[in-house]
Amino acid sequence: MAPTSLVQATAIELLALYRSRSASPVEALRSILDHVERHGAPLNAFALLDEQRALDAARASEARWARGAPEGRLDGVPVSVKDLLLTRGWPTRRGSRTVDPTGPWEEDAPAVARLREQGAVLFGKTTTSEFGLKGLGDSPLTGITRNAWDPRHTPGGSSAGAVTAVAAGFGPLAVGTDGGGSIRVPSAFSGVVGLKPTFGRVPAHPASVVGVPPHVGPIARTVADAGLLLAVLSGADDRDPFRAPPAPEGALDAPELGDDARPLRGVRIGVSATLGYIDPAGETRARFASAVALLERLGAEVDEVQPAFADPGSVLRTLFAARAAHTVRDLGPEQRALLDPAVRSAAAQGEALSVVSYLEAERQRAELAVAVAALHRRFDLLVTPTSAAAAPPIEGGGALPASFAGPFSLTRQPAISVPMGLTSAGLPLGLQIVGRHFEEPLVLRAALAFERESPLLRAPPLRGS
Repeated sequence: MAPTSLVQATAIELLALYRSRSASPVEALRSILDHVERHGAPLNAFALLDEQRALDAARASEARWARGAPEGRLDGVPVSVKDLLLTRGWPTRRGSRTVDPTGPWEEDAPAVARLREQGAVLFGKTTTSEFGLKGLGDSPLTGITRNAWDPRHTPGGSSAGAVTAVAAGFGPLAVGTDGGGSIRVPSAFSGVVGLKPTFGRVPAHPASVVGVPPHVGPIARTVADAGLLLAVLSGADDRDPFRAPPAPEGALDAPELGDDARPLRGVRIGVSATLGYIDPAGETRARFASAVALLERLGAEVDEVQPAFADPGSVLRTLFAARAAHTVRDLGPEQRALLDPAVRSAAAQGEALSVVSYLEAERQRAELAVAVAALHRRFDLLVTPTSAAAAPPIEGGGALPASFAGPFSLTRQPAISVPMGLTSAGLPLGLQIVGRHFEEPLVLRAALAFERESPLLRAPPLRGS
């Protein structure tokens, strides 16, 4: 692969090129930075770019590869980080004008520390809605981030810059966070792969102590790349009191499917186009029906299911309001005036909550988890659309379509969004695959099998031009 096409390469392809000395980490990074320079401004995916520090890291990686001694599993691969995650030497402003950029910024979040340990080239921080508390791709700090497929549309949020960067070819990998769908829904809107791991699978610091906790997870162009990044991010870190035991080595990598035409043989999948309370758009229903038919051809035992739980939207709203109130609790009136009005409103709602009301929402969250666990006694996986429709336009106040992501944030189980086609308007749609707690390997296996037979979105826009 020539250096001019390096922006098209996946992380796994880049590593193979480095290994064969067909390309170098410096060439890959320069290609990506040039691509950002040509196409980045209208999309506004980055809160920060650090070309010099990234080039220094790429040169160090290049020297290691020349010696035949790569440092880790991502040595030389460019990776961006959502601007909610602490990153040593860079301000973490969280999409907010209330955060002082002067620091000092001396600590890496666990995910960022694991990336450095494995030789990744960190080159920028991606935009987020303020404090990750809104499902649209804008913030008072960085303004509007736009969808790489059509800049008139939102990429969703809060991992707006991360999905836009990966879709546009601004690096093969990005790290995002997902509390109520903030990886999966933007990934569906942007035609990329986004995985919310089981809560605790990827350690986090500082820990989230109120509301639905954000899960740290990978965003990539392919399922195999997502599995590779998950394996790196899930390394142990004792700063997270809610961390899960580390998975066995190699367990989280996307599996090899070989030539098996029916790689999902014997996997029991419950499918629902509505979850009993969502009315998807016609094109979403049609794409979903085709996706379900494909899963059957891949060998899965597929049955329709209507989950026995009501719309959990009110539970999510209560827990998010509590988190908003807790997040801004130390801000004075002048700082609060700088907040996104949506965040300020959510915080006011959280401040009005009683302790009993908050605990009732937590009780309902636990009740939902029990109901979904009962479904998983019948089904190994649950499959839905990721969103009821494609990304709405930015102008005109288009409302976000209903999301299928929320219930499985409340239950804290693994869920991935993979592309399942385009609408007639050329906008991506996503398929959500949900697994039991800590069964990311099966989720990745199903996603990989589906992806292998669904090549439609394998070439994101703006590549290599």
